[in-house]
Amino acid sequence: MRQDRIRNFCIVAHIDHGKSTLADRLIEGTGTLQKRQMREQVLDTMDLERERGITIKLNAVRMTYRAVDGNDYELNLIDTPGHVDFTYEVSRSLAACEGAVLVVDASQGIQAQTLSNLFLALDAGLEIIPVLNKIDLPAAEPERRAEELQELLGIRADELLHVSAKEGRGVDTLLEEIVRRVPPPKGTADAPLRALIFDSYYDRYRGAVPSIRVVDGSIRKGMHIVFASHPEHEYEVDEVGYLQLARKTTDVLEAGEVGYVVANVRGVEETRAGDSVLDAARPAAPLPGYREIKPMVFAGLYPTDSSQYEELRDSLAKLKLNDGSLSYEPESSVALGFGFRCGFLGLLHMDIVRERLQRESDLDLISTVPNVEYHVHQADGMVTLIENPTLMPHGSGVDHVEEPYVRARLTAPADYIGAIMKLGQDRRGEYLGMHYLDPTRVQFEFDFPLAEIILDFYDKLKTVSRGYAAMDYELSGYRRSDLVKLDMLINGEPVDAFSVIIHRAKAFEWGRKIAEKLKELIPRQLFEVVIQAAIGSKVISRETVRPLRKNVTAKCYGGDITRKRKLLEKQREGKRRMKQVGTVEIPQEAFLAVLQVE
Repeated sequence: MRQDRIRNFCIVAHIDHGKSTLADRLIEGTGTLQKRQMREQVLDTMDLERERGITIKLNAVRMTYRAVDGNDYELNLIDTPGHVDFTYEVSRSLAACEGAVLVVDASQGIQAQTLSNLFLALDAGLEIIPVLNKIDLPAAEPERRAEELQELLGIRADELLHVSAKEGRGVDTLLEEIVRRVPPPKGTADAPLRALIFDSYYDRYRGAVPSIRVVDGSIRKGMHIVFASHPEHEYEVDEVGYLQLARKTTDVLEAGEVGYVVANVRGVEETRAGDSVLDAARPAAPLPGYREIKPMVFAGLYPTDSSQYEELRDSLAKLKLNDGSLSYEPESSVALGFGFRCGFLGLLHMDIVRERLQRESDLDLISTVPNVEYHVHQADGMVTLIENPTLMPHGSGVDHVEEPYVRARLTAPADYIGAIMKLGQDRRGEYLGMHYLDPTRVQFEFDFPLAEIILDFYDKLKTVSRGYAAMDYELSGYRRSDLVKLDMLINGEPVDAFSVIIHRAKAFEWGRKIAEKLKELIPRQLFEVVIQAAIGSKVISRETVRPLRKNVTAKCYGGDITRKRKLLEKQREGKRRMKQVGTVEIPQEAFLAVLQVE
């Protein structure tokens, strides 16, 4: 296909604004799939994506469209994940495009992630085609939402498209606008090869298969290639092709085209999103923007049945072949046995990984409280990175601790300003400002410690705003904080699974609530069970599970009172000895309860 007839574009939107449905209509409208092959969310291949209505694993599809001018155009739709955890993957998808279709729900209007993805698209220099979707809904307010978009983008009313992806209205006009407004790719056909990896997946027979956008030059079977991030490894291209909801082989991929390359690469950690594919014989300068993906949230995953440890290890290794952003290493816990410390991009990513392990490998798992990575500055000048609270040193050896902060954008109706401001203060948020998107909706900016928002902040935000608020955030750096390690002691023994790193001002409240929760959940024993929350050697909260009492005097009917006293004294002595050697069994629900503390 001639380069001036190629159009590379993506669709960006907030969660549940109709991105996947619109992609379905475009595929249908261009005749890429026959009617009998169509199904809802055709680009979402995982069951979890369909159930939750979000895109987790992005896809690409090549469509051929005959425009009104009589020419055939090659339209490459590069899908983008729809959650804040996958912001870097979204940015690499945008880097592979020249245009973006910005979808806004006509009933909900501009949301936090709409703005975030719009700014990413503008930073990438993309041509923006604004689209109002769901105009068929009874609650739709197209005129009001159109004014919002015009004010945000500085566009005329006739540049805004009105579409109903569900009914297929306006899709033909959108296809024409993509051809007219999205610029063709700029690339030099005879220059050395430079191709951008925007995604990769693992094929058990062919190895890691990167999805690429060829920027300069061309790639064909038999060529020798290298990846810019590790140029010491050279690979021979076994197959190239394009993606059309299946792999279609072709002879060559030229400048401006989107496709895939098979080169028998061992794992997806070698074909990372944002990396550049270069010609081994004539290596050019790599494309800008690549960075290592670092986990943001850490948690321990343990099988409830210790015999499933080997199975969990194999399942994690298998999952990592398809998910290069997952990291894990073995660890052991006195309370939970053997398991793995895993690093995730965010809480949604953690939830998806755990769900996939449970479904695909039939595992029953317990996860510890999610943590972030802290920088511990010691008195001797050394800096230690700690993501497991049990490794946090106590005492005078620590000079200060730094924790990660994020810049958050919250959008909500103006009625909930007070509730959201209070929630922000409760979570140690630093208020940066607020402005009205329109007379009824407000956007806030806060700086939050990441640890304060990973657990249940989103749920609380939805609760205080009756479901209307939306949130988006990005990492802004590390800051010094007054953090302490809080241990939970059961009969004087620390239980590592309950340890947390927490701000000193919140430690007492957290410790008290955990102690109360454990008192409810730990069954009564024949001896007294003492539950304590402690910072170092200082106990800040205590609860006691009263012992069960066996009626040892039941057999004494009548007789001298000294007989009863003798039996009670013997029982008291036995309990004292039992407390010294007794071990407390902690039920599974207690570990899960820590995740649900208010």
